[in-house]
Amino acid sequence: MDTLAERLDTKLRTWNAETAADVRERIAEVIDLADSDVLDLMRSRAREQAVLDILDEPPAR
Repeated sequence: MDTLAERLDTKLRTWNAETAADVRERIAEVIDLADSDVLDLMRSRAREQAVLDILDEPPAR
């Protein structure tokens, strides 16, 4: 099993039921998007945060 899958399996067993259910739902959505070849159209949270950080920077003088 992939190390990511092993980590997820461990976490799903330790998180509370509501958190585990939310994670399962989101992962299922990502899998569906990847199967539909539209995953590459989504921006990651890290990329969005990087853009927001750039917008928040004071203008260079």
